[in-house]
Amino acid sequence: MNWTNDDDSALWLVRHGESTWNALGLVQGHAEGPTLTEKGRQQSAQAADRLWGGTIEAIYASDLVRAQQTAAFVGTALGLPVRYDRALRERCFGVLEGLPMSTLDPGDSGISGDSVVDVSARPEGGESLDELYKRAGTFLEWLLVQQHTGDVVVVTHGGTIRALRAYCSGMPMSGMAWDVVPNGSVWKVPQLGIAKVSKW
Repeated sequence: MNWTNDDDSALWLVRHGESTWNALGLVQGHAEGPTLTEKGRQQSAQAADRLWGGTIEAIYASDLVRAQQTAAFVGTALGLPVRYDRALRERCFGVLEGLPMSTLDPGDSGISGDSVVDVSARPEGGESLDELYKRAGTFLEWLLVQQHTGDVVVVTHGGTIRALRAYCSGMPMSGMAWDVVPNGSVWKVPQLGIAKVSKW
């Protein structure tokens, strides 16, 4: 796929619906325990409805359960298979996974308030923001050489969406704003390398 040569092609980023651990305020990361709540299933169905009727030809998703469940709604609505990729997982938080979100501090997360302050900060056994950015970028570079001629949907996680948007915009994560990426939200990246991302 080559977005830079086709103004009409787009990458659609979808955050999974609310999970049981979102509702409990727990750190998720790579944990396999979280599944969609009833609210999360409704959000996933609404996201799928927003994507219906376009020129989408492929769906990729994180292999974590909450993303798989959300992607199933999208795949059913669009009549397309879902391909899973570990590169689309949320940032790994290591020993902090399963603990309250309040246990995350800037020394572990590299995030203070609504800003990235340290892309190298890494929780024990987890990933830094810089590593997440590189992982997301590796997926996007791989996607560029695939033989897609239409739009592509990626169902993933909040942190990963921020990293993907930054990479598509040609911007580093260092110093970037850590904005809100709601559960079930849909984001459109019109072209790879163009600093324009919109929430639908």
